[in-house]
Amino acid sequence: MTQARFVVGIDLGTTNCALAYFDTGAGEAPPLQHLMIPQIVQPGVVEERPLLPSFLYLPGPNEQPAGSLNLPWATGRDYCVGEFARVFGSQVPTRLVSSAKSWLCHGGVDRRQPLLPWKAPESGRRVSPLEATSYYLKHLVDAWNHLIAKDVAGHRLEQQDIILTVPASFDAVARELTVEAARAAGLEKLTLLEEPQAAFYSWIDASEDTWRDQVEVGDVVFVCDLGGGTTDLSLIAVTEEAGQLVLTRVAVGDHILLGGDNMDLALAHHAAAQFAIKGVKLDAGQMHMLWHSCRLAKETIFSDKKLEKAPFTVLGRGSKVIGGAIKGELSRSDVEKVLVDGFFPHCPTDAVPQKQRTVGLQEIGLPYAADPGVSKHLAQFLRRNAEVLTQRQGAKKGRKKIGQPCAVLFNGGVFKAGPLRQRLLEVLNEWQKTGVRELPGTDLDRAVAAGAAYYGLVRRGKGIRIRGGTARAYYIGVETSLPAVPGSPPPLKALCVVPFGMEEGTETELPAQEFGLIVGEPAEFRFLGSTTRRGDTAGILIEEWQDQIEELTPLATTLEAPGKEGRTVPVHLHSRVTEVGTLELWCQSRDGKERWKLEFNVRERDE
Repeated sequence: MTQARFVVGIDLGTTNCALAYFDTGAGEAPPLQHLMIPQIVQPGVVEERPLLPSFLYLPGPNEQPAGSLNLPWATGRDYCVGEFARVFGSQVPTRLVSSAKSWLCHGGVDRRQPLLPWKAPESGRRVSPLEATSYYLKHLVDAWNHLIAKDVAGHRLEQQDIILTVPASFDAVARELTVEAARAAGLEKLTLLEEPQAAFYSWIDASEDTWRDQVEVGDVVFVCDLGGGTTDLSLIAVTEEAGQLVLTRVAVGDHILLGGDNMDLALAHHAAAQFAIKGVKLDAGQMHMLWHSCRLAKETIFSDKKLEKAPFTVLGRGSKVIGGAIKGELSRSDVEKVLVDGFFPHCPTDAVPQKQRTVGLQEIGLPYAADPGVSKHLAQFLRRNAEVLTQRQGAKKGRKKIGQPCAVLFNGGVFKAGPLRQRLLEVLNEWQKTGVRELPGTDLDRAVAAGAAYYGLVRRGKGIRIRGGTARAYYIGVETSLPAVPGSPPPLKALCVVPFGMEEGTETELPAQEFGLIVGEPAEFRFLGSTTRRGDTAGILIEEWQDQIEELTPLATTLEAPGKEGRTVPVHLHSRVTEVGTLELWCQSRDGKERWKLEFNVRERDE
């Protein structure tokens, strides 16, 4: 088959989306290019911007002039994606969809249902997190086809090799939902890549041949990716084979819903406290507006090093909305103090993030991390992975086994703020005496898209590949055959079906164990995962697993078997990790005549 002309990397971010690509028809060593994305910036005004803000504005009746949301490729639009949605939507938060990516990985809600904008009135327009995600991707598809493909069918984005990035901590359900959103936007030729790996690929590409001079055998690089919605932590080890440096992703952190959104909210509370001193109390709607307005003020300050203050505005309530607008300013010193001390506190290496207290009734919403201290989450991550750090660094001559990373690569828009990078480096260097260095030279806004595009070339045999595979070991629950005990469910064992690091596009037969599979009637299959158990092999059965393995979304289904309804069929298991990183578990009958497929079901549990 003829290869696609373009390899395309897409960063589907919580706050911004970006697209980078290589035109393989432009010579032996094509340059990396970034798509300038057309979008509405003011009613009736379309401009090209390097980023597409991940915001969806759903205007009310007659809220915008007719035709003002039209794009070069679409007329009669009753919604808007991008810059204008981000800016104007902050004034009407009940009609603004934001953080759709965070909702897409929230297992506590039905992500196919119209939930967003969150807290919008019942009569208002809503979309599902899945639908909002597809809107962002569809905008990128249409923008590409308008600018690049034009009238050449073979150049359409749907025909190219697409590398779409996801947080390393995304579980199989969130990955499958991301794939479904991409396919809804018309993207079928798709591969998923972890965002920290993409950032590291971007660093390799930007460094050209000098990257080998910046790391050496025995180094372990800590990739700290702090975006709008998540804190994504990974470790990449440098080893040697046949005289060549080899890169391997050896650890991935838990899914931590902590990022720029939380920081913006902290700034909003800080600003609200200043209003309260003056006797001005904001209601819930105004606090939501203040949240978005503080985000804009923060970005303004961090984008201009000479700027000491940035204004924000919150609309008033009642008949004199404009006249009653509440205005204020965020100073650079306040922003840095709230964010540096609040999110990157000094702490010891044995620090433990605070856990959420259990309350009988809780408001449904995003399950944000209870402790905003990124440095505490980092301490816990490094402590959990001390063994792999020590093992990898043992290969470095003359180095004591320190169990800490040697270098850090920052990624994510949050780290455009120099004081935040500096504080995190201070914390890391407080934990060890050898010094942690920063790997420089990446575009924090577009590194993930650029690295994804570079990975597209790597898949064609060009460039340096990071070994990694699955970021978790995966298990399926097996009910014990012990007699039932009144009032106690049968113990559940965890059967490893995908070991940590199993490569995409590979499959494995489990050893000769045989299990009983219930067919012809509704049954629930419980899937589990672990980011820390690296030594488990396919087929190992674990009895005491609660401390290191966590339950994921279960699969409720009926496996059809005409004439065998309600029977338990002896089966052998075969697992496969697809090219896009989703999991399939095949159950084959003893006689080999029947097979049933189990895969992570993206449908939510019936509550």
